Amino acid sequence: MAKPLRWLTLALIAALGPDAFAQDQPLELQPTPAAAMAAKSSKSGPAANLSAAEAVERANAWLEAARVMTADFVQIGPGGKRSEGQLFVERPGRMLFKYSAPARFEVVADGRSVAIIDHKLNTQDEYFIAQTPLKFLLSDHIDLAKDTRVLSVAQDESSVTIEIEDKATLGGTAHLELIFDPATFALKQWTVIDAQGFQTVVTLFNVDLKTKPDPALFHIDENLPTNRLDRGR
Repeated sequence: MAKPLRWLTLALIAALGPDAFAQDQPLELQPTPAAAMAAKSSKSGPAANLSAAEAVERANAWLEAARVMTADFVQIGPGGKRSEGQLFVERPGRMLFKYSAPARFEVVADGRSVAIIDHKLNTQDEYFIAQTPLKFLLSDHIDLAKDTRVLSVAQDESSVTIEIEDKATLGGTAHLELIFDPATFALKQWTVIDAQGFQTVVTLFNVDLKTKPDPALFHIDENLPTNRLDRGR
């Protein structure tokens, strides 16, 4: 796969340039008493009065509970290029971004690796899951404050935005904005920002957290010509 095209595709899984946002400081999150947290989490109203720590805890709780997921998605890449398709997730470690035609690519994780498959060339680039910042979709257990650096939390009537930084990725630091529904804390959207400042936005629709995806979806064909980008691991 040509390097510029690979770079554009990797924006989805955020294999970003080195330390693009290293100057940012993590947000100080003060722990919330368990009783108060439970009371807050049981409410379904807007999150306008939540502290940053409470917002992160509620985001963690929703993500932790989402063991399986099927959703439609729209992806807006750099330059406004639009793609769409279906997302399938089964945690831990299994995921498929199935793009609608005429897209030629597919992104699949099988529990160990993530592969970007080029159906036109019949080849794939393969990465270890640990090299991608998709912990919020793939980890067995999720704690944004421990697994990443939480840089900011912003709230309004329509969304709660949690900005995170993850240095454990291919190429250096990944910078993401996760957007949640203020009432339910369901994940609605995320934005990946690459080393040059280009943004890729993925928005979810018709999210189903009950139906278990077909395990056959999460298959990487080891017979395809494969370019392993695993930093020698």
